[in-house]
Amino acid sequence: MASGESHSKPSFSRWRKWGIGINVVMIILVVLSVVVMVNYLSRDYFTRFHWSTTSEHELSPLTLKILHSLTNKVKITLYYDRNEPFYSTVSSLLGQYNTANSRVSVETVDYVRDAGAAQRVKLQYNLTFPSATNLVIFDCEGRKRVLDGNALTSYTWEQVPNEKDREFRKKPTAFEGERMFTDAIFAVTSAKEMNAYFLQGHGEHSISSDETFGYLKFASIAKQNSIQPIPLSLLGTNSVPSDCNLLVIAGPKDAIPEIELEKIDQYLNQGGRLLALFNAGSISRETGGEKTGLDKIIEKWGVEIGNDIIQDPDRQVSPSGQDMLVTDFNPKQPLVNPLLDSGLFVVRPRSVGKKKSTPQTADAPHVEELAFTGPNARAGTRAPQRFPLMVAVEKGAIKGVITERGSTRIVVAGDSFFLANAWIVSAANRDFAGYALNWLLERTQLLEGLGPRSIVEYRIVMSQGQLQRVQWMLLAGIPGSALLLGGLVWLRRRR
Repeated sequence: MASGESHSKPSFSRWRKWGIGINVVMIILVVLSVVVMVNYLSRDYFTRFHWSTTSEHELSPLTLKILHSLTNKVKITLYYDRNEPFYSTVSSLLGQYNTANSRVSVETVDYVRDAGAAQRVKLQYNLTFPSATNLVIFDCEGRKRVLDGNALTSYTWEQVPNEKDREFRKKPTAFEGERMFTDAIFAVTSAKEMNAYFLQGHGEHSISSDETFGYLKFASIAKQNSIQPIPLSLLGTNSVPSDCNLLVIAGPKDAIPEIELEKIDQYLNQGGRLLALFNAGSISRETGGEKTGLDKIIEKWGVEIGNDIIQDPDRQVSPSGQDMLVTDFNPKQPLVNPLLDSGLFVVRPRSVGKKKSTPQTADAPHVEELAFTGPNARAGTRAPQRFPLMVAVEKGAIKGVITERGSTRIVVAGDSFFLANAWIVSAANRDFAGYALNWLLERTQLLEGLGPRSIVEYRIVMSQGQLQRVQWMLLAGIPGSALLLGGLVWLRRRR
């Protein structure tokens, strides 16, 4: 080649370099776009899998249903000491609420380490009481509910294995955080709190009594469901208040005056809601019938109240044979459908069923029997048979007739003691109380089970010698094995 000839041409021209550069930039932009898009979609559209066998933090369908329907912003303040044993459990569970709906925000304030933030929370929520520690505060547009974090866990006393001294410790048995958190969210987001009036003056259970036969615990369940329990007297000119969303007549013992029965009858005809609970104490010894007179009002709605105490030998749970565990429920009725895998502990129940001679007209009340005894139950001199123990009644508004309250709903049970303080914690009695209240008020979204989660503890019991061997293994065995392995590798490499 002559010396005057031009140098060889470069392998990449300027335009080709620019083309390769632009191509690389475009690929990077596409990859970044895909990454951003995947992250954006995964924030709102994702599936979470729970691999734990205990499902400690998996939210129930009821909680998810309420959270998915939530449109208001709810601020949750976790006012907690991070060193508390159940802090991580509470924090993790509230994180699930935030994950299910971003409108639920969670702020953690450690009152031990952050005095400034703790003082701000105290002033904001007026936490003036001395025991303002370990709290979970729910706030929605000024409506607030403060939960005691120490009351989220149920305990029992357990004897500690000790050969010398007899020691006991508090063993955690159940965590009720989800139930209490969901109740609190429902309460602060409800536009209007409903009123449940409890009739008084005829020997009914008292909603202010914490004694065995009191209804204080039942009243607390009503409050958890955003229902305000209020005592009611129908003496004189008093009538059922216009703001009464539910009337509860819980186990009257004495005769109800005719004028009061007329007021109750008028309330039901106007589309009222009634929870009527009878018991063995209101059966007249003289006549053998119901002495309160309330049965006459109930019969107008197609319900028949028995006047004998039911005994079921197959389901009795006491030596007297008059207390039983009811496990047979109507699977088609949403009020008791969640109880199919559980039971109700009832005390000396009476039969309550559909009246046999109820007319089947278009405007007749719809009566459904809810719970039953076994086939060998007895009542007085009657032959063994399957007795109904409670019913639900529903009647829509008559066409062309305007009622003040809407459609009538009634729940009647042949026992009132099973919802008293001493028995409401037995079996699924507490759950039934919530289901009955919400069915009567047509809040079907709350007719799903939401109970406490059991706490599983794993304990290793070792003798003093075994404990020392484990300590030597952890302190010397594991580090020593690593040093020995490293030394062998070093010697091999030297060769």
